[in-house]
Amino acid sequence: MERAITALKAADVLSPAAMLALPEAHLAELIRPAGYFRVKAKRLRHFLTFLQAHGGDVPALREVPHIRERLLEVSGIGPETADSILLYALEIPSFVVDAYTRRIFHRHGLVPEDISYEDLRAYFADALTPDVNLYKEFHALIVRTAKEWCRAKPRCALCPLAPLLPSS
Repeated sequence: MERAITALKAADVLSPAAMLALPEAHLAELIRPAGYFRVKAKRLRHFLTFLQAHGGDVPALREVPHIRERLLEVSGIGPETADSILLYALEIPSFVVDAYTRRIFHRHGLVPEDISYEDLRAYFADALTPDVNLYKEFHALIVRTAKEWCRAKPRCALCPLAPLLPSS
């Protein structure tokens, strides 16, 4: 992702209007280092079109009523992406759930493995005060835990959360 952003900067098109003005194939080439570049270019254009229709810049989205629902209507934006936009770009408290969240909390016996995105998101909404910085920190800690210890092949013996695992 970092290399794609560098390429967009180097081409002087790191603004919504400039990216939207590019032919989709050119945008795809610029974001190629991010992987799945053709699909991502199409989805990015859908979002940029949505953004343009709502003021043209990300801060303007804060004023859109029912913004989460509106984002979910954009082709290519699912719940995780919508919540990431809300939390990280708009600074609106919306807890981001990802595969890491499901993995860690299931392994600790707190949620079923097949819990839906919305049910897992509600689990955190009920447990945490809705606060942007708290949600960001909590999500960052989940990502770090998953990458360092709670991998697909877990390293439980080294994990600081090991004492919280249900007994086998």
